Amino acid sequence: MDRKEFLSLLGLTVGGGVAISCLGGCTKESGVTPGGGSSGGGGGSSVDFTLDLNANENAVLKNNGGFLVKSGVIVARTTGGVYIAVAAACTHQGTTIQYEGNNSRFLCPNHGSTFSESGGVLNGPASTALKQYKTELSGTNLRVFA
Repeated sequence: MDRKEFLSLLGLTVGGGVAISCLGGCTKESGVTPGGGSSGGGGGSSVDFTLDLNANENAVLKNNGGFLVKSGVIVARTTGGVYIAVAAACTHQGTTIQYEGNNSRFLCPNHGSTFSESGGVLNGPASTALKQYKTELSGTNLRVFA
C-alpha cells in the first residue's frame, strides 16, 4: 500500500466515524423518558413530597391557574380548583414546561409541544406523554406522589 492509498483509506475511516457520530445525534427524541429525566436517570416513581400551601414559596397554588416546579414535577391548580401534577421535563428535549391555566394545558416554550392536564400529547414535536403524579390535599398540605 502506498502513501496515497493509506491517506485515502484513513480519510474515509475518520469521515465515516464522524458521519455516524453526527447522525446518532439527529434522532427525533433525545433520550428523555416520560418520567421527566434523561435516560438512565431513573427515579420518576420515587416522587413523594408535601407542599404547605400556607408557605410563601407555595402561595401561587392558592390561585386557580397557578403552578410551580419542585423536584422535577410541575404542580398546578386548574381553573376549576383541582390540583394536578406531571413531570416537569418535556419528553421531546427535556425543557421545563409551563402550565397555561386559561388553555387547560402544559406548554413547552422551547419547541411548542403541548400536553393535556393529564400529560397526554396534544401537539408535537413531543410524541410521548408526560408522567402523571397523584395529588392529595389534607388541610393546607398538598401531597404529590407516584
